Amino acid sequence: MAADEVYGNNSKLRQWLEEQRLGYVLAIACDQRMRWPDSNRRRVDAIAQRLPNLAWERVSASSGSKGERLYDWTLIQGWEEGGWSHGLLVRRSIEQEPEHAYYWFYAPTSKATLEALVHVAGQRWQIEQCFQAAKGECGLDHYEVRHWKGWHRHITLAMLAAAVLAILRARGEKNSSWAGAAQRARTAPPACSPSLARMARR
Repeated sequence: MAADEVYGNNSKLRQWLEEQRLGYVLAIACDQRMRWPDSNRRRVDAIAQRLPNLAWERVSASSGSKGERLYDWTLIQGWEEGGWSHGLLVRRSIEQEPEHAYYWFYAPTSKATLEALVHVAGQRWQIEQCFQAAKGECGLDHYEVRHWKGWHRHITLAMLAAAVLAILRARGEKNSSWAGAAQRARTAPPACSPSLARMARR
């Protein structure tokens, strides 16, 4: 599961996910605290500032419209319990004045690698892009309702339309070329229309 700070800062949600054995990479605020490198609880932004340059690794979070989304990342292992690991994932931008983002993670120890966790964190961008596309193309946020049922129906139909558009878009040029050929076939005049036949008999 990947989500923003609203969900990552919710300790009850994290506890429920762990009880269900559902892995997560959740964004958190910079004032969240972690016991590292000793038993003292420190803010996660203070922890990130103390890390040496060798602790960071440049990894692509996902592909964007302008290419790979490259950031410096580091992984700080917290504690392990029942084959599952807890810890902190930190993202640093590669600009001259870098900005940081912080994530709690919970994952099977065997899968809690930097590359795997970065990949999960990167899924948030794709989800946000889908929501923005659904708002622009299908009117996902264009509703005025008074009851939950009306809202639910609108959202369901908008997401269904968004799913159909996503499938058609995924088919790409092959679908476009097929549609173009079909359209031309429907609009093209018959090889020998009745009017042409009458003219030929004259």
